[in-house]
Amino acid sequence: MKIVQEVVLIWMVLALFLQNASNVEGRYHFHKGQKKKNPDKGSSSTSPVPPPESQDPAPPSPAYSPAPTVPSDPTPDPSRSSSGFVYDVTAFGAVGDGSADDTPAFMAAWKAACMVESGVVLAPSGYTFTITSTIFSGPCKPGLVFQVDGVLMPPNGPDCWPKADSKKQWLVFYRLDSMTLTGKGTIEGNGEPWWDLPCKPHRGPNGQTARGPCDSPALIRFFMSSNLAVNGLRIQNSPQFHMKFDGCEGVLIEKLSISSPKLSPNTDGIHIENTKSVGIYNSMISNGDDCISIGTGCSDVNIDGVTCGPSHGISIGSLGVHNSQACVSNISVRNVIIRESDNGLRIKTWQGGSGSVTGISFENIQMENVRNCIIVDQYYCLSKECRNETSAVYVTDLSFRNIKGTYNVISPPIHFACSDTVPCTNITMSEVELLPHEGELVDDPFCWNAYGVQETLTIPPIDCLQDGMPQTVAESSAYGC
Repeated sequence: MKIVQEVVLIWMVLALFLQNASNVEGRYHFHKGQKKKNPDKGSSSTSPVPPPESQDPAPPSPAYSPAPTVPSDPTPDPSRSSSGFVYDVTAFGAVGDGSADDTPAFMAAWKAACMVESGVVLAPSGYTFTITSTIFSGPCKPGLVFQVDGVLMPPNGPDCWPKADSKKQWLVFYRLDSMTLTGKGTIEGNGEPWWDLPCKPHRGPNGQTARGPCDSPALIRFFMSSNLAVNGLRIQNSPQFHMKFDGCEGVLIEKLSISSPKLSPNTDGIHIENTKSVGIYNSMISNGDDCISIGTGCSDVNIDGVTCGPSHGISIGSLGVHNSQACVSNISVRNVIIRESDNGLRIKTWQGGSGSVTGISFENIQMENVRNCIIVDQYYCLSKECRNETSAVYVTDLSFRNIKGTYNVISPPIHFACSDTVPCTNITMSEVELLPHEGELVDDPFCWNAYGVQETLTIPPIDCLQDGMPQTVAESSAYGC
């Protein structure tokens, strides 16, 4: 009997085991990993948390691809990202009271962030940081972010500028790849004390001549860098150019607000030179000089959704100064508003230069009380001492489509002043309708040695634009780059 009971008990246990085995579900479990030490001893006070090894790091800011339909957001908010190290400059000793020199803290945070992938230098909100002329140099690990959520500014004017510092530039980002400058804060240039230095004359209030800057610093400069993104910031009151890109490739700029007073001299909003593959989107720029200026060595530039004004408009040039060669190609400007500006769409070159400006498209442009709405000036000169010269930058393949709005009657709205010896060719005008903002219609556009076609009736009519091609076009083509 005892044996039978044992057998029955064994069968019952076996049956229960088989039933549970058939209903087993996989259960995930989590082992707490050992805390990793920060690779940079100088950043230990920030206590950044690295991403789990199984999680891919945040992708670096993508390079700009020419003429995308809708610009993508290259910079997710680092504060919402679980990847990367965040180096708050206040943890490195930054005071942020608007008067203390916070330069050492920013340099220390930069050094730490540069050494890790997707590192973030954070200037937090609620502080006003002052730093002196500084070069933030690479190479760094990819995905580096410089995030300004507070206020960042230079010393207040030339009297406060350290004598050992360069007066030509303030913030310089050098030899970097896949870097982003972003934030919800303000970069304040403290430019007013620089604007009245007794060096360069500029137009003052009520039309009189006032003086302007000497070695006034450009506010932000990117030099010899690639795959850059700049977005979200307010940049204002620069001593000179607000933002410059020299020798760069792959630049995406969007959702910026750039501003300085209308009479502040040489305060170009965005200037690019020797830079390729650039996108400038959905930004507001008002300043005392060119809204966007494009210098030599630029190609594949796409400008879309920008509002300019007051300003000097969107300019290509000046080019060819001191008999130099200048090459600019494949520039597209679309869906732009230009208001209360001295110029609208401008190409300006010096006599005696060489090279070419080719493949330029302006489309869907709204003008509001603009002087010189459309201007090509191959006799650009800043003094009365410029001599007539035979060589010139060859300007060809210009397209103006759907350019509408109002102009200031002080000067004709359309002005094509091309070289005596190197004509402008292949100019296309379509749906150009420009009416006076006040006063009577100025119906005498100026053309000199300019060749092209009117696809539609233009207001005002451009009867001076010559049909076909000039006899010297074969010689002119030698100026191509």
